[in-house]
Amino acid sequence: ALATELSAVGISLDYTPVLDIQTNPNNAVIGDRALSSDAEQVARFGSIIIRTLQEYGVAACCKHFPGHGDTTGDSHIELPVIDHSADRLRAVELVPFVSAIDSGVAIIMTAHIVIQAFDSEQPGTLARSVIHDLLRNEMRYEGLVITDDLEMGAIRNLYSLEEAAVRAIRAGCDLILLCGDDHDQHATVLETLIHAVESDELSIKSIEASLARN
Repeated sequence: ALATELSAVGISLDYTPVLDIQTNPNNAVIGDRALSSDAEQVARFGSIIIRTLQEYGVAACCKHFPGHGDTTGDSHIELPVIDHSADRLRAVELVPFVSAIDSGVAIIMTAHIVIQAFDSEQPGTLARSVIHDLLRNEMRYEGLVITDDLEMGAIRNLYSLEEAAVRAIRAGCDLILLCGDDHDQHATVLETLIHAVESDELSIKSIEASLARN
C-alpha cells in the first residue's frame, strides 16, 4: 500500500526502513520507530519493505548505520556513544544492514553516534573507518550513502556545517542531508565542498565515484 501510494504521486525515494534494533528500552529517539527488539526480525521485515518499495520504483533508504538502537542520548540534541565490541556489533546491530545490502537497498543513511569499536572520537557519519572501511570494504556495499541531517545537535555542537560536510564526503558519504531552511548556509556548504575539491582536500576520484553511484 505504501509503495503504491508513493509511486502514484511521483515520489521516488522513501527514507525507510528504520533498521535500528530496539535493544535499549531507554532509547527514546528510536522507540517505536524500530521494527523489533530482535535483530533477525528487523532484518526480515526490513528486507520485505526494501524489496517491495523498489519493485514499485521507489528507492528505499535504510537507517541509521551502523545502528542507533542501543543508545540513550538523542542525536538530534547531543552525540550518543555506543561502546560495544566489534564482535557484538557484527552479531547484532549490523545484521539488518547485511540483509538490506543482500536485498539491494538503494541508499543507506548514517548515524550521528560514536561507535568506539571503530572510532572513539568522531561520529560514524564522519568516520572513514565506519563508512569506507566497514560499510564499503568489509560489507561490500556499492550503493549510495547519505548522511543523516548534518544540522542535528550531534554534529552542530562540535563542527561547523562546512567542516562536517567535508569530513562526511572524505569519510565516504555520497550525499549530504541538510534539513534547515537557511538557503544561504546551504550554498556556503556547497561552495566549501567545491573549494575542498579544488585544493585536493577532497579527491576528485571519490567525487566522480559518488556521481557514478547516483
